[in-house]
Amino acid sequence: MHLEAQWIVGFVDGEGCFHVSINPHREMATGYQVLPEFTVVQHKQDVKVLHALKDHFGCGVVRVNHGDRMAYRVRSINHLLERIIPFFMKHPLKSKKNIDFRKFRRILLMMEKGEHLQEQGLEEIRNIASQMNRGRSR
Repeated sequence: MHLEAQWIVGFVDGEGCFHVSINPHREMATGYQVLPEFTVVQHKQDVKVLHALKDHFGCGVVRVNHGDRMAYRVRSINHLLERIIPFFMKHPLKSKKNIDFRKFRRILLMMEKGEHLQEQGLEEIRNIASQMNRGRSR
């Protein structure tokens, strides 16, 4: 299945998510681990679309999400920085999801510089992440 760039943009605008979790982790310098993730979820009957996204980007996994839902996920920082971010910079999202994408990109660029390994950088990332997705309306 071949996917056109603008079709991917529309699909991700509706079904995708750019998310950053910050979880306690004793072995990290700050005591926390920053985990960025790009996800698209679909009913299992449409799993072919998720596999087509995986083929298009050349990275990530397709796995069971919950019950009859499947998810395409990209968690590798390198894959996010080298494949996902450049695609959506070249083909911008049209909805408010572009705001989350820009914040997601900013966090990844901070991580690339190692800023997530310092208290000040972690706090800034926590602040940015709290404004993403549903947090922006609070």
